[in-house]
Amino acid sequence: MAQRLKSFYTKSILPKLITHFNYKNSLQSPKIEKIVINRGLGDGSQNSRIVESCLKELTILTGQRGIITQSKKSIAGFKLREKASVGVSVTLRGDRMYGFLDRLINLALPRIRDFQGVSPKSFDGHGNYSLGLEEQLMFPEIDYDKIDQIRGMDISIVTTSKNDQESLLLLKEFGMPFREK
Repeated sequence: MAQRLKSFYTKSILPKLITHFNYKNSLQSPKIEKIVINRGLGDGSQNSRIVESCLKELTILTGQRGIITQSKKSIAGFKLREKASVGVSVTLRGDRMYGFLDRLINLALPRIRDFQGVSPKSFDGHGNYSLGLEEQLMFPEIDYDKIDQIRGMDISIVTTSKNDQESLLLLKEFGMPFREK
């Protein structure tokens, strides 16, 4: 079964982008390539249960098991050894990506207290958008009683657009609630 946002993109957003940017071919229009969710764990190298619980939470959120990121070299000031677990990461593509984006836009972001919208300045110059969330409780899949500590996550939306204006229009059409400048 195709995701709701994927069919919305092909039926509604794609024709708008083609007419707005005067593309000759539908393959020139920007689309979302992948979504990368990253969670850094400062004290994950000391306690392996923290890494496992964060991996379990991201699996519940995304429907896909993530990978454990490891340090590349030792840093004595941070009490960090080489190949110690320092974070958890998940890369979503296809239907899981559209499903997660749908839940993020329509369920999670509106549940943030005093939410004014996401910043339109978080583009990287190549059409990719990144945002950071301070807690995981805004997702309805996470049970408050089962978490051990409130942790944030970084979400990067990677698009095929060449500049930030194309990507901004694409995400606005998907319904991303941007803050007014």
